[in-house]
Formats: sequence, structure tokens, C-alpha cells
Amino acid sequence: MLRISWTERKSNETVLIEANSRRSLIKTIRKRQATFLGHVMRREKLEHLITTGKLDGKRGRGKQREKMVDGLKRWLGSGSSTETMTAMGHRELWRNMIADASKYGTG
Repeated sequence: MLRISWTERKSNETVLIEANSRRSLIKTIRKRQATFLGHVMRREKLEHLITTGKLDGKRGRGKQREKMVDGLKRWLGSGSSTETMTAMGHRELWRNMIADASKYGTG
């Protein structure tokens, strides 16, 4: 176990290198988001409409918010939103995409 005194002035990166460890929180969050989103998209109920942005109504002022699908599309390295949405409908394909992204994807 690596012990570091609180008086030492070390950056997080230095501590991670000394501990032979990597940051994995973002990867875990993205993996859980992708799993949840695949579950929601296969149900095609209210949650599906909300996450795809297909609800009627006026959009608020200001910068358009990024959809969860767009962030996951970027993480998965998927070419288009339609490709991502199609993959969500097929459970095995979606699981394989998540597994590949968690190995090789960006944070």
C-alpha cells in the first residue's frame, strides 16, 4: 500500500504513477450510462421520448444542452446517431460496443 504524508506536495498524476494505477471513474460512469440508456431505448416508453428529445414543446433560451446520446456516441466512437440508436435495440451488439469502448474508448 502506498503511503503519502499530507505534507508532501505531490500531484494526483504523480501519485497514480507511483501506485501503478489509472483513473477509472469516468470509464465506469460512461459504462453505466450506456447500459442504462440501452435499457431505456429498448422499452420505448416515456423515458425513451425524453432521452431522444422527441417531446413536444418549446426549447428554453440559451445554449442547446447536449443529449446523453451524443456524449455516448462520442465515447463509443460511433459514426452517427442512427447507428448508435440501432445498436441500442440489439442487446448483444450494444454490449459489445460498450465492452470495446471501455477497453479502447476515451474518458
